[in-house]
Amino acid sequence: MDFDAPIITDDDLPDAPHAAPVDPEAFVDSLFVDLTEPQKQAVLHTEGPLLVLAAAGSGKTRVITRRIAYLVAGCGVPPWQILSLTFTNKAAGEMRERVHKLLGASNSDGTESRATKGLTITTFHSLCARLLRRYAEAAGLKPDFSIYDSADQLALVKKAIAGAQLSTSNFQPRSVLTAISNAKNDLVDCEAFAMSASDFSSKCIAAVYRSYTKSLRQANAVDFDDLLLLVAKVLKQNPDVREDCRRRWQYLLIDEYQDTNKAQFQIASLIAGESTPDRKPNICVVGDPDQAIYGWRGADISNILDFEEHYPAATVVKLGENFRSTAPILATADTLIKFNKRRKHKPLFTSKLGGEKIEVNNCRDERHEGQVVAHWLKRMHEEGKQETDSDGENAVGGLSWREMAVFYRTNALSRVIEEAMREANIPYTIARGTSFYEREEVKNAIGYLRVVANQADSVSLSRIINVPTRGIGDTSYDRVEMVAEREGRPVLELMREVDRIPDLSSRAVNAITKFTAMMDTWTGSGAFMGAQVSATLADLVDRILKESGLEGMYKHQAATSKSETDAERLDNLAELVSSAKEFEQEYDPAADPGNDAGTNQVPPLLALLRAYLESIALVADADAIDPSQGSVTLMTLHAAKGLEFGAVAIIGLEEGILPHARARESEAALEEERRLCFVGITRAMRRLVLTASKYRTVRGITERTIPSRFLDELPREHVHRADQSDAYADLEGTRWGGSATGDDSQGGSGRDFPSTPSSRGGVSQFPPNSKVRHPQFGLGVVVSSTGGAQARVTVEFKGIGVKTLVLEFARLTRV
Repeated sequence: MDFDAPIITDDDLPDAPHAAPVDPEAFVDSLFVDLTEPQKQAVLHTEGPLLVLAAAGSGKTRVITRRIAYLVAGCGVPPWQILSLTFTNKAAGEMRERVHKLLGASNSDGTESRATKGLTITTFHSLCARLLRRYAEAAGLKPDFSIYDSADQLALVKKAIAGAQLSTSNFQPRSVLTAISNAKNDLVDCEAFAMSASDFSSKCIAAVYRSYTKSLRQANAVDFDDLLLLVAKVLKQNPDVREDCRRRWQYLLIDEYQDTNKAQFQIASLIAGESTPDRKPNICVVGDPDQAIYGWRGADISNILDFEEHYPAATVVKLGENFRSTAPILATADTLIKFNKRRKHKPLFTSKLGGEKIEVNNCRDERHEGQVVAHWLKRMHEEGKQETDSDGENAVGGLSWREMAVFYRTNALSRVIEEAMREANIPYTIARGTSFYEREEVKNAIGYLRVVANQADSVSLSRIINVPTRGIGDTSYDRVEMVAEREGRPVLELMREVDRIPDLSSRAVNAITKFTAMMDTWTGSGAFMGAQVSATLADLVDRILKESGLEGMYKHQAATSKSETDAERLDNLAELVSSAKEFEQEYDPAADPGNDAGTNQVPPLLALLRAYLESIALVADADAIDPSQGSVTLMTLHAAKGLEFGAVAIIGLEEGILPHARARESEAALEEERRLCFVGITRAMRRLVLTASKYRTVRGITERTIPSRFLDELPREHVHRADQSDAYADLEGTRWGGSATGDDSQGGSGRDFPSTPSSRGGVSQFPPNSKVRHPQFGLGVVVSSTGGAQARVTVEFKGIGVKTLVLEFARLTRV
């Protein structure tokens, strides 16, 4: 590998004319016409570090794309010197599309113009996957490595746990994987983890981590976290690689910077370079600390909060004007988030006037909550009254189904909402995962493709070795795998010497011989595909589907069962071929920093296959959300980040749900929960409803709930509250009198609740460490208490655990 050569240089680009407009000066001026002054300032600041604090809905994508266009058309920066990073393929795709549209990305013959040739707009994980292809040797890999998904990782870690003679009931595979993932995101490899392990549990996890890592390397595979960890290591330890990347990318832009973890921070810092008296790194980060909601998966809010410490010469631009939501929604969100202490203040406002108050509904139980939300959605969809925008000109009626969404803290809350939607005949879609690539037939097909691309991929090989059935049972394969592990060789390589493996039946030997011969017709046993396959990815996928027997197996199943599900499996395989064709048409080798087919003599089709498999492996959950669908979207609050809807319902505003029970751990955890609620609120453009239930069934037991403290933190003047928790209440409800911030505009003093023994004396009668009794939870000890209109007592009950109770309804007695 020639580390001194940039990945792509200006000389590599075609001599096609620049796609700039006829009048370049007029074009540059047009980039600023519809920008606010702060937005314009962010675009014009091209040299040196820049922190853009972008409030929700403040047009940050517009700023990033205009800044890229200005660098190219206004400053003459070659597009291949620009690297823009974000977190989802969807966001990266939208950014690319906007930039290409701005700069005129196509020549008259349809080819990409010089204006955007080599421009890199991608995700962190995609960038790292491609860099690892190019610098595989420096990372201790081979260029044909596989990227293991969560199912593959789970299979490997289960083996590692068994190999360490540990019980999966005591060391649950998913929990162990989470511990390993957290370590990698903190740049702690298996050796460092083992050195720091001090107790029995961490030492056991260290042993599993070491075995898991060894299995990955034997399979020439990496997991998602390895992509970041290994690239961070290579950049830090190899100055040649570091300088190569710095020469290539002299302008770095990072979106959603508040979501970066330690590994991503190090990668960005190493590519950007250090600040010196003679050099200011051209790093621009865009983000909002108030939307930092991924601390549970390693994101470090201090990366954005401490940006000015890392780059003392940084310029800070604040984008506070929101172009998405109405004034009441923004005021509600702004008031809520101000209860957080770890944040950077910025104005949150809109120039639009008017807007409806947000609604807060207290419901009887979760089923009633579902009905209330469904009724509200129907009202938003069907309401006859006409609303007008802030200009008083454009009348708007009810919202379409696709303009509405329901958010919840955890997926478990979706079930009852789904039932309510079905009963109300409201079309809905659940945004959960990348379903197409998780379907059995698609995963089997991808398994074949991955073994073709990386013959050491033992996890994929074990998946497809006997699919369709070919006489290679588990016992036979286990024997081959055991010998391969003992000799430290790839399983497929050893299978080519099947005659020397003991204790195999002649049937198994014949089946294995046929299988390896089939694989060799595709891989050429060293000469990839030879001259037998046409040079298109779609043809390769189509051939493997047919010759592997997969297509025939599913055809037989469909013909035998005559079921719609089996027929759909064939359609999905056909869709995979279409997917490969579409990818090949859109793939730009010049824009792929990992494309080294020329330097390493990798056949172009193999390089294309690897890139295709990467694109599948790195699909994010948020990419599955399709706003064009004619249905209400149901999703978690975490999945909602970055999206917007005309009307939003957020359910489950109760203590232990939102905020989640983990908020008891620390003030930092509580602040993240508040940021999560803030993110949900700021997704709403026109209408918003928040709901809580008086009772909720958990594990089959119906319990009295405590309204979320976040509801007490909402501004009185922008909230309409309704208490529908009384079974005899009118459908529209009365004022929710239990809150200290009720809407007085409705008149009256609200509902009166009867006093209880525990409420008459106030929190003073329940000091910390005092013993109490509850009619349902039994004996307990008071941990802490808080006063106010909604006084609460936190009690640790024997055999039950810690519960936080509203004193007024707690029914506690001192013992």
